Amino acid sequence: MTLPLADIKIVSVEQFGAGPWGTLQLADLGADVIKIEDPFVKGDVGRYVPPFQEGEDSLFFETFNRNKKSVSLDLRHEQATGVFHDIVRNVDGVYSNLRGDQPVKLGLTYEQLKDVNPRIVCCSLSGFGMTGPRASEGGYDYMMQGLAGWQSLTGDPEGPPTKSGLSLVDLSGGYASTIAILSGLWRARRDGVGCDCDVSLFETALHELMYIGPWAATKGYVPPRRANSAHPSIVPFQNFKAKDGWFVVAAAKQKFWETLCEVIGRPGLNEDPRFATMAARDENRDELLPILDEAFAERTVDEWIGLLVEAGIPSSKVNTVLEALDDPQTVEREAVVEHEHPALGRVRTIASPLRLTDEDGGELRAQPPLPGPARGADTRQVLTELCGYDSARVDGLAEAGAFGDVTV
Repeated sequence: MTLPLADIKIVSVEQFGAGPWGTLQLADLGADVIKIEDPFVKGDVGRYVPPFQEGEDSLFFETFNRNKKSVSLDLRHEQATGVFHDIVRNVDGVYSNLRGDQPVKLGLTYEQLKDVNPRIVCCSLSGFGMTGPRASEGGYDYMMQGLAGWQSLTGDPEGPPTKSGLSLVDLSGGYASTIAILSGLWRARRDGVGCDCDVSLFETALHELMYIGPWAATKGYVPPRRANSAHPSIVPFQNFKAKDGWFVVAAAKQKFWETLCEVIGRPGLNEDPRFATMAARDENRDELLPILDEAFAERTVDEWIGLLVEAGIPSSKVNTVLEALDDPQTVEREAVVEHEHPALGRVRTIASPLRLTDEDGGELRAQPPLPGPARGADTRQVLTELCGYDSARVDGLAEAGAFGDVTV
């Protein structure tokens, strides 16, 4: 079985979350991803994130780095530039997630590498991009959720600005950078010339304001925060409390609303001009929602889900994380995969959602996953097999300190 990206090689100067998440998507689909880890700081900081951290391994690191290789290389070392260029000659892309001013300082841009490999695609994922007044500043997901307005839209109306429970800007930035580098690689193979890709977390977060962005930019309108995670304009589309817990009702179409009125035993609601149309329900939500709250309090979550799903109305339980991992859909689709790790033992992670099939209907995704690499574990193999170095040259670089404290 040949995975879709099996003929792509990427060298990545990456750390923490957003960047490794981007290259994880490539690795899961078969790309050969070579992490460059800085020995001066003992590699990717993700190796040391608690809890469930032991030595230079952690479940955090495993989450982002399965199916990758690790090369220890001090890019500031006097002999590192030649080594890095030899790697670049033999790969398709250079990926980094550093501050926006760092790719130029470290020699990671197309202008600096085109003479080494004219087809190389250089992708930078940074907090604010490679230009502009904040290019040299560091940026993290929590900051971007604040700067881009996300936190002002999230949480209880009477509560403080609130971030998402997950690092969605990091994840989205990773996905966006993956689209960018694949687009560059397609162009390089078509036209024979590489390029730079400049992706920022801040602009990714701004882009994901979606329709709220045009509402605000065009009409100066920003919807207020709503209780119970309600949609800003579609009613009912939110969490509701049943007898024994919470569930989601997503009546995003008029037909769902009309059916819902029948299911909850209030058919007259749809005939009430205050609630008959989508616009009317939005305008009169404060009158409608107490009626729905009263109705939904009459049954349990499972009872409501059974009735609503049978009627064709999109709805779901509000699961805990552990319940989500044991959901029948999760189990049937084998969305949780596992591998053995030499230090962490049996590790269960979430499979890639990217499912492709071959001509016979077989699934093209990397299974089972390989554990995240030990720091610098693949240094000798990459330099000998990819770059053609002999053992004496590798040993000489090690003695000169190019690999730092890693034994290769």
